[in-house]
Amino acid sequence: MTYVITHGCCGDGSCIPVCPVQCIRPRPGDPDFTSTEQLYIDPATCIDCGACMDECPVNAIHSEWDLPDELGEYLAVNAAHFAQNPVEESSPVKQPRRVLPTENPELRVAIIGTGPAGCYAASALTDIKGVGVTMFERLPTPFGLVRAGVAPDHAGTKQISKRFGAVLARPSVTCYFNVEVGRDITVDEILEHHHAVIWAVGAGDDRGLGVPGEDLAGSVSAREFVGWYNGHPDFADRDFDFSGKRAVIIGNGNVALDAARILARPVDALASTDIADHALARLATSQISDVVVTARRGPEHAAFTSGELSGLVHTEDIAVRTVGEELTGLDGTDRASRILLEAAGQAGSDNRSITFRFGLTPEAFKGLGHVESVIFRRPDGTRETMEATLVIRAIGHRGREVAGLPFDEARGTVVNDGGRIIDPGTGDAVVGNYCTGWFKRGATGMIGTNKADSEETVETLLSDFTAGALQDPTGDADVLDKLVRERQPDVVGKDAWARIDQAERARGRQARRPRQKFISVTEMLEAGRAAG
Repeated sequence: MTYVITHGCCGDGSCIPVCPVQCIRPRPGDPDFTSTEQLYIDPATCIDCGACMDECPVNAIHSEWDLPDELGEYLAVNAAHFAQNPVEESSPVKQPRRVLPTENPELRVAIIGTGPAGCYAASALTDIKGVGVTMFERLPTPFGLVRAGVAPDHAGTKQISKRFGAVLARPSVTCYFNVEVGRDITVDEILEHHHAVIWAVGAGDDRGLGVPGEDLAGSVSAREFVGWYNGHPDFADRDFDFSGKRAVIIGNGNVALDAARILARPVDALASTDIADHALARLATSQISDVVVTARRGPEHAAFTSGELSGLVHTEDIAVRTVGEELTGLDGTDRASRILLEAAGQAGSDNRSITFRFGLTPEAFKGLGHVESVIFRRPDGTRETMEATLVIRAIGHRGREVAGLPFDEARGTVVNDGGRIIDPGTGDAVVGNYCTGWFKRGATGMIGTNKADSEETVETLLSDFTAGALQDPTGDADVLDKLVRERQPDVVGKDAWARIDQAERARGRQARRPRQKFISVTEMLEAGRAAG
C-alpha cells in the first residue's frame, strides 16, 4: 500500500522531511521543485507509515485504501511521475540549523504583509532563538490570498491558514493589523525599531492587454472578480453584469479556471462554502450559461495545471468542451492533453458549459459604453467576433511600485538579489530592505512555492546580519507600540483578530458554512472590539 498526493497539494514540502524513506519528489534543491504542479509519492518506495499525511497542511495526502473515487486517478498520476523520474537518491534533505552569532544574539525583523510569503518568512525567522518579528498588515485580517484569493470551493487549500495562524500566535511574533505602511507609519520609522524589513506585499496590480476598449464597463480583471466573490473589502462593492448568456475569460491559468467554475457552478453548490453573501446572492440571478476560456497560444502551452483541469471536468453540473481543430498539436500522451481531447466535440446539455478556446489573440473590445463583444485574431489571420456582456481579464498580476524602492517595470517586481533589495545602477544593497513572494519573483507558483522563496530571503538577511551589514535599531518595542497606536487607534492585534475569526466562524455555523465573512473594515473592527 502507498500514500497518494492529490489535487490541492500546496507544494511547500512540509511532508518531505518527515518521510523516513524519502520517497516524495521533487525536493527542495531539485531543478523542478519550484515549477512542479504538485509533489508526488513513489508507490514502489513508500512504506505506508502515514507521516506525510499527518504533516500535510492542506489535507491533500490520502492512503491508497481510503482514496476518494473522484481522486482515484492520482494513484496513477503519482506512479507516472516516477516512471519518468526514478528515485536515485534517498538520503534525507539537510535541514538548515540557523543560529545568530554569539556576539549579536538578538535580531528584530519587521515583515510587511501577512500572506503566505510573509507567514513563511516569519516561521523561518522565529524558528531561530533570539529573533523577534513584527508583522504589519493593511487589512484587519491576515493571510492574504489564502483568505481572499483561494476559491471558496477549495476548502482544503484554505486549511493552510491554520498553519499560518500558529506562526502568528508565537510569542516572538507581534502583529499590527489594520496598519498601512506609508500611511500610518513610514518604513524609516519601522527601521528605527528593527534591523531589517521584509516586503511581502504581493502583486497588487493587473497586467494589461493594451487593446482598444479593454477599459469598457463589463471588462474586469480577475483580481477584482476573485476579490469580490471572496469578500475582500477593496472589492466587495463591485457589481458585475450577469444578464447575458455568455462570459468570456481571457487567459487560461488556474485563476481563469477558478473564475469560470464560479460562474458556471449552480449556486446551491457554493452555498455551503465561505463565498461572500453578496456574491452568492448576485450569482443566483445570473443568466450566464456559456463561459468561454480563451488563450492566445495553443493547448500545448496552456497555463493551467492538469490537476485544476481534472478537477474542473469532474465538477458536477458543468459540461467542459473544446474545439477539435484547435487541438491538432496534442498527441494525448500527457494528462492535460488527454482531458482536452476527450472534451472535443462534447454534445450539448442543459448544464452550464465551459469551453476552452486556443489560438485566439484579443484585438479589441467593442460596445457603446459597455462591452458587447470581443474581436479575436486567429493564427491564420482571420478574425472571430465573440459576443459577451462580461469579460474577465485573467492574464496575471504585477507588483505595485513602492516609493523609495527600485522597481523593475518590465517584470513588475522590486529589484533584488536573492531577496536583498538592491540599487540596479550600482548593485549596492538598499540597507535593511528585503523582499519575498510575488513582490520578489513575480506572480508565479503555488502557495508553497513561497516557503523556499522566503527561506532564501531569510538566509540572505542572516548572512548580512552576521557580516555586520545591518544597522542596530535605536528604538524599542514599547516605543514602537505607542507610536503605532497613536497613529492608528483602530489597530487590530492578535486578540482582536481572534475575535473577528471566532465571530465569522460562529456566523458560519448558523448557516452551515465554514465561516460567514465580514466584508467591510467597519464590520471587522466592530467584531474585533466585541467582548470575548
